[in-house]
Amino acid sequence: QGQLVESGGGLVQAGGSLRLSCAASGRTFSMYDMGMGWFRQAPGKEREIVATITSRRGNTYYGDSVKGRFTISRDNAKKTAYLQMVSLKPEDTAIYYCAATRTTGIVVAPLMYDYWGQGTQVTVSS
Repeated sequence: QGQLVESGGGLVQAGGSLRLSCAASGRTFSMYDMGMGWFRQAPGKEREIVATITSRRGNTYYGDSVKGRFTISRDNAKKTAYLQMVSLKPEDTAIYYCAATRTTGIVVAPLMYDYWGQGTQVTVSS
């Protein structure tokens, strides 16, 4: 079993930055074998992919709305994934979720993720 815990959310003005962290735990949870993803869900909207990073090569994928502004990274030794967000916009306001998948390659479908964090609120004021 594994557990993911997000941190780093908060209230920020438009144009500001935040860095989200996702700490993984669990004796059998091997960060080296898991693809990591960040999703977000705004009120009244479906959960959408923000970014994902593969387990070994660290290949990345970004949703169109965050390309050039967000950066996903991972530190397998620390069992932590990160989402650096810059140039934040009010439309980035959402609950941000960290997720992990055993499926190899770029995975964008939420159903393909095996573990989820509880989410962290990001609010961007105009």
